[in-house]
Amino acid sequence: MASSAAPTGGAATTAASTAANDATTVKACADIKKDIRDNAAKITKAEKIGPPAGHFAVSAQWAAGSVAILAHSIGANEVVTAASEKIQNEMMGLSDAYNKSADAKPSKKALEAAIKELDTACSAA
Repeated sequence: MASSAAPTGGAATTAASTAANDATTVKACADIKKDIRDNAAKITKAEKIGPPAGHFAVSAQWAAGSVAILAHSIGANEVVTAASEKIQNEMMGLSDAYNKSADAKPSKKALEAAIKELDTACSAA
């Protein structure tokens, strides 16, 4: 006699796992958006230091902000993680630009586009 064993867990386990992932993604979105706002305020404060040394403070803050975003994206769904990685990469690019020059005025258009992408990804989560 052949017995067919029913798989354990099944749809109920998958649904619970998806719900937990969605909750993690929603939390990640909230945390990342807060990181972006907090970082903007800290960048404004660092920019007030001014040249010649102020660019190092701005560079360091962009780097610190990127790390916070990376940390808060852990466990989020793939779309949110990919969008947050773009933001993190853009922030590191800004950090590098400020580190190279006290007179740096790099464009933030790519960062703004990455933030919009995150907003779209988070609204679908």
